[in-house]
Amino acid sequence: MEFAVGILSKLLLSVGVLSSSWNVNEEARSNCLALKSSLQALRLENTTILDVSYPRVASRMKARGTCFSAATTIPLCRVQFNAITSDTSGIEGEVWLPDEWNARFMAFGNRGLSGCIPYDELDYGSSLKFAVVASNSGHEGDTVLPFFQNPEVLNDFSFRSIHIEAVIGKQIVEAYYGRPQDKSYYLGCSTGGRQGIKTALQYPGDFDGIIAGAPAADFNHLLHWTGMLSRYIGAPKAPSSPSFIPVESWKFIAKEVLRQCDGIDGVVDGIVDEPDACDFRPEALLCGTDVVNGKHCLTVPQVEALRKIYSPLYGVDGELLYPRYDPGAEGSPLISFALSGSFPPYTEEWLKYVVLNVTDYDIDNYALQHHVLMDTINPGGISSFDGDFSAFRDRGGKLLTYHGRADAVIPSGFSKRLYNLISRTLSMPSLDSFYRLFNVPGMDHCEDGIGASRFGQLPASKSLNDSSHNIILALVDWVENGVAPDVIIGTARSGATREHCRYPMKSMWNGSSFRCQG
Repeated sequence: MEFAVGILSKLLLSVGVLSSSWNVNEEARSNCLALKSSLQALRLENTTILDVSYPRVASRMKARGTCFSAATTIPLCRVQFNAITSDTSGIEGEVWLPDEWNARFMAFGNRGLSGCIPYDELDYGSSLKFAVVASNSGHEGDTVLPFFQNPEVLNDFSFRSIHIEAVIGKQIVEAYYGRPQDKSYYLGCSTGGRQGIKTALQYPGDFDGIIAGAPAADFNHLLHWTGMLSRYIGAPKAPSSPSFIPVESWKFIAKEVLRQCDGIDGVVDGIVDEPDACDFRPEALLCGTDVVNGKHCLTVPQVEALRKIYSPLYGVDGELLYPRYDPGAEGSPLISFALSGSFPPYTEEWLKYVVLNVTDYDIDNYALQHHVLMDTINPGGISSFDGDFSAFRDRGGKLLTYHGRADAVIPSGFSKRLYNLISRTLSMPSLDSFYRLFNVPGMDHCEDGIGASRFGQLPASKSLNDSSHNIILALVDWVENGVAPDVIIGTARSGATREHCRYPMKSMWNGSSFRCQG
């Protein structure tokens, strides 16, 4: 009898626990659904609340204009909104409010030219207990077309959408939790990195801490650089050009780069640690006079194209426009971004629909001097290449940047160039007090590659939950506790780890491992 009573007691206790848990969720659900009327009464400026819901955990999110979908992994309140930014523009966004909140707020940027709400990042941030916000940056689709003859839509993409995200998101957070966030953060890479840089420059009070990975800043010159790379190999008539390099040829080019430069750091591991130290000699790939249609060698015009690709891009007056392609990035699946033989669609669309404001243009005429036109117009102030971070610094903001040294889309030399521009502009020999750059050997664009490329910067590394391995938590520690990160530890797909150094420190092989040295 006592045994039976014991079992019954355990069952009742179990039911009670489940009931208690369900009641908590029911209370959260009720509070969430009541938020819609609260927000309507609050009358957020130029903002319409489209929907408020309390989705089941593991519900897959998808919305109009969104390129990505992801399932929620924690209980939360989902708020969908539309914000009018001008008579001809507006953004669609979402705020996710987790049941368990750490009193922090985080906004996310975008990718490419995409009008996409990054649901995977919203889930990642909310799983870390941040209240999070993201938007479609004011348009739909991974294309420039929405900017054609609509400068206000371009303004949203260039600078305004992240600011609006921050303003609306914070108001919704306070309305739901009954108090404002303690600190606010931002996370983005590539276009999102540029948006983070632009926000620090133009809206220095929006965030206490910003992570801007592989920033697509100096935007006009980046697009011009990709256009010129394609021209070096004969685009848009590449297959018939003597300088055309087929995509499959990059495999043996990559091997030759590694043969010449992999061991410079003291260990042969398939990674060019410091591309700037690699003086790659493409002539080593020249076909001999007795070789016809060699599969693993190049002609003189092809070698000359390589020399241009691995050289910095200078303007019509001899000024530096953009760093060179990083030796070591040739093995990337993203090699076709600029080196497929086709003219890059981002550059072509930007020139036609935004710079020239035409629907047709003969891209055969694209040449070096086009950067002058892009610079003169600088549509929407898109460049985002400015060294005056004094306002962000003076209010106590902290900025972390990271860049893969095998980035096939944006050369890692750009982030060094940006760091040095800020140093000169602010007359600060070191920016360590508010700005730290981490170079990541062997990492491709924002992620992946054979290097130790996971350190909390994207959802793929969400299992990393301490400040030494997770750059988000490292930023939080810096902002809230004054503990600035000297190194970030990355994890490779193999599980191997490696320290990534803050610039200008270097990663040096000591005979058994890499260590950061000043």
